[in-house]
Amino acid sequence: MNTRVVKAFGDPSLDKGVMEDAAGIIRAGGLVAIPTETVYGLAGDALNPESARKIYEAKGRPSDNPLIVHIARLNDLEKIARDITDKAYALAEKYWPGPLTMVLNKKDTVPYETTGGLDTVAVRFPVNKIAQEFIFASGGFIAAPSANVSGRPSCTTAEHCIADLDGKIEMIIDGGEVGIGLESTIVDMTGDMPCILRQGYINEAMLRDILGEIETEAPESEHPKAPGMKYRHYAPKGKLAIVRGGDDEVIAKINALTDEQIKRGCRTAVIASHENADKYEADIVRDIGSEDNEDMIAHRLFAILRELDDAGAEYIYSENFDTPRLGGAIMDRLMRAAGYNVIDADVSFKEEDN
Repeated sequence: MNTRVVKAFGDPSLDKGVMEDAAGIIRAGGLVAIPTETVYGLAGDALNPESARKIYEAKGRPSDNPLIVHIARLNDLEKIARDITDKAYALAEKYWPGPLTMVLNKKDTVPYETTGGLDTVAVRFPVNKIAQEFIFASGGFIAAPSANVSGRPSCTTAEHCIADLDGKIEMIIDGGEVGIGLESTIVDMTGDMPCILRQGYINEAMLRDILGEIETEAPESEHPKAPGMKYRHYAPKGKLAIVRGGDDEVIAKINALTDEQIKRGCRTAVIASHENADKYEADIVRDIGSEDNEDMIAHRLFAILRELDDAGAEYIYSENFDTPRLGGAIMDRLMRAAGYNVIDADVSFKEEDN
């Protein structure tokens, strides 16, 4: 398959031809990678079971991992979801369009292939203008998980989509680098109490302002209601570990770990804050941003993981970025990428750290 890469600008007068072509692909059951404010999404017709199957196949994604349905009009929510509570409408009024996904009870219009076999549907209304144009042009209901091969870091540029999906889908819409860089917050609104299923830019405190009491841990389930809850995600090709502790201890620990791996002939890398980046002795050091700039750390995370793949990093050590506002979302992605491999800096270096 020949994958076309086309540029879009978020201006309907400039993007009309692109959107017409992309919408034609969707109506024919094909797939298009699109930018959103969070990460790039791999879009298909949410109401077409065959499109869902193609999304799973292109991503190499397990078919019990639900897809998020994207809309571009609030009144379209009632066409695909039922039993929508006042609290769900309050969240939508506050944070839609934006980086928030709500899990609701589905209507029969949404096929089980899109929801991973569940009676619930995850819905988001993106703020990105290109995404909105595309959703309108394509019929209003787009299933769009992140546009990466399953398990790999999510795509924050069209170039990342090309690396993962070239030859697998019909089109990639290049809308430039995304703004946020982390996937949307997901909140389950179907139970007695709202529950955060995935952390994101809309953090727990922001949700509590609207919802009041809220659960922060979903019950264990063999069939998760949202993406990213069951399978390993965001992983680079090299072995990643998070090193936590005080700054001086973390720097010393990481330098000891990288020194040991370099002696073994392995290529090492460090993901560091701007304040500490010049203190490391690894083969590759990536400055993810200042500790005072959480948005930059979130924005850079997936791009850095991909850069380290391109650089051939075999062992990657990251500082802990448990910052006040976005730390939960950042560390959720980083922990999953590392397979929950955490090293305490105040523990003496041992062979098992490797």
